Amino acid sequence: MRPLDPRLLRYSAAARGYLAVTVALGLAATALILLQAGLLAHALAGAATGTGVAVLGGTLGLLAAVLAARAAAGYGSEVTALRAAAAVKSQLRRALIEHSLRLGPSWLAGADRGANRRADRGADSEARSDGHRSGEVTTLATRGLDGLDAYFARYLPQLVLACVVPFAVLVRVALADWISGVVIGVTLPLIPVFAVLVGLHTKAVTRRQWRLLALLGGHFLDVVEGLPTLKLFGRAKPQAEVIGKVTEEYRKTTMSSLRVAFLSGFVLELAAALATALVAVEVGLRLLAGHMSYQTALLVLLLTPEAYLPLRAVGAQFHASTEGAAAARDVFEILDTPAAAGPAKEVTGRSPAVREKIIRLNDVGLAYRGRARPALDGVSVTIRPGDHITLTGPSGAGKSSLLALLLRFAEPTGGRIEVGGIDYRSIPADEWRRQIAWVPQHPHLFAATVAQNIALADPTASPAAIAAAARDAGADAFIADLPQGYATQVGERGLRLSSGQRQQIALARAFLRDAPLLLLDEPTAHLDPVSAARVEEVLATTMADRTVIRVAHDDNWARGRVLTLDQGRLRQATVPTPVLTPVAVTS
Repeated sequence: MRPLDPRLLRYSAAARGYLAVTVALGLAATALILLQAGLLAHALAGAATGTGVAVLGGTLGLLAAVLAARAAAGYGSEVTALRAAAAVKSQLRRALIEHSLRLGPSWLAGADRGANRRADRGADSEARSDGHRSGEVTTLATRGLDGLDAYFARYLPQLVLACVVPFAVLVRVALADWISGVVIGVTLPLIPVFAVLVGLHTKAVTRRQWRLLALLGGHFLDVVEGLPTLKLFGRAKPQAEVIGKVTEEYRKTTMSSLRVAFLSGFVLELAAALATALVAVEVGLRLLAGHMSYQTALLVLLLTPEAYLPLRAVGAQFHASTEGAAAARDVFEILDTPAAAGPAKEVTGRSPAVREKIIRLNDVGLAYRGRARPALDGVSVTIRPGDHITLTGPSGAGKSSLLALLLRFAEPTGGRIEVGGIDYRSIPADEWRRQIAWVPQHPHLFAATVAQNIALADPTASPAAIAAAARDAGADAFIADLPQGYATQVGERGLRLSSGQRQQIALARAFLRDAPLLLLDEPTAHLDPVSAARVEEVLATTMADRTVIRVAHDDNWARGRVLTLDQGRLRQATVPTPVLTPVAVTS
């Protein structure tokens, strides 16, 4: 790890004022160290020669003031450095979240297989084939970046002192006694040399420690989320054993890191002690021989430890700050990950409206890194405004990948998608998604009320509009039976509701949004026949003017065109005549 990561300074624009104050306080502390040593040597030399307390009163008072000022400078330096750390953490967290949103769910799910990390870290990272999972990113944004407190509050201030204090002390000692200055000048470089040698080993140990912590956080989150499934299939105990193994590896790595830190501290302390002793011996011999005054000898002996102390301290704080710096490097790797397969074009003029324009997929392909077979290969489809299209095919045929392209969660690796004759990548992703309503196969509900989850599609929607959307989705009946109706809290990820009820709320959310393009992934898979019939009726009537693309394994409810995908290729396109089984539907 480099002593000072320039990327941290680049991303710490909000903290530069605090860092400037920290540097200024470090310079002030350096001057106070020199002044303190001079005053203390003068007082001790005066006391040794019999000077009275009354004569030394002014010196002692000034010495007390210097000690108080030095303590205040140290306190102020740490406070401002902590404020700098808080500002940098806030800025990095915002940048991490914003860039993660731009990268999209495909990246978060690990579709890129962590290719960037493997390229940077070599074979050791091949074990991490899951990319950036949500648990790892959560650990990185919380526990990982919290480690920057030690980096900014202790390591950086100490690094400033390590750059300034030894040089200032060396100059002052050399002016007082050139022989002691030469001894200090020769032995002083040994401290950073030993620190660099130890740091090379510390880097590898700390990187492994952080990788294990991120792996543990991600795996633990997966186990907690999938606990019902693990219990059902009797796999909870093996997963607990896996967590135990990872925890044990993390414990061993942490103890190894601490062992390196303690040994490095011993090496630095030993080198500093031997150098200080060497100066003390030569000063003592010359003092006994009468070749040096008592006050000069005291000044040299008081300043010599101060020359080595900042270097020893920065070595110790280096180990305390490595975890935060390692986490910051992982954040930078994510921030350096391109958000799209190719550079986006500049937007000129008004973006085309999906409600009025034809969408064309021209020989479109999509390949994920790390997969031998492309997810989509040579798909060509024309989607006209108001079309109702059903995508069918076996699992892994490319249906969800096609939706991911339309959602801009992935970019084509071949071919071109046009909207009104222009490349859809020329439209800003946020503007494009504002024209889309989406219901995934496993919709996500937030720990909020039913109404708030539906209103996610339109925060300005009135209660009447929310209720109408719920009625269209067939959710009004079960919502009325909830303890507080639309004000009922659904719990984290909607765990207080059944899978069908979660699906209906997601459908209501999509219906509430007046989007011309409606993408549905198995919208009726978890619904009972009555609710499914209600949804199909709404799609056929209320949503008749919207472009609807739905994924389905069962084409009994298929309307409009049916596109069949197989191994990423479009195999069949038909126009069915659906026969709907009459089902009693009440409004």
